[in-house]
Amino acid sequence: MQLTELTDKQWKMIQKYVPKPAKTGRPRSDDRKTVNGIIYVLITGCRWREMPEKYGSKSTAHRRLQNWQQNEIWKKILSRAINSVYLSGKLNLQKISVDSTSIPAKKAAM
Repeated sequence: MQLTELTDKQWKMIQKYVPKPAKTGRPRSDDRKTVNGIIYVLITGCRWREMPEKYGSKSTAHRRLQNWQQNEIWKKILSRAINSVYLSGKLNLQKISVDSTSIPAKKAAM
């Protein structure tokens, strides 16, 4: 298994936050496979069109990423993950530090 794919334990944790598929219409693509595709693109930094076919439709993965962002699904998943790690004692908020650096991108010389 690659680092870009969810373990069974990770999938079980976030599965409850995944919106239920519509009862009518075309069957929805496999949620876990699609989420693994989203994770692959975000971790590797590749373009959507370079996402491996084993993760399903590139447009479905991209659309689902955006829709879930708008509906705050990712925020709920992240909050659940943080709470889980905190409650297990693996996260000490007294020793956390966040650092960010911004460097403006320059246009290439023509």
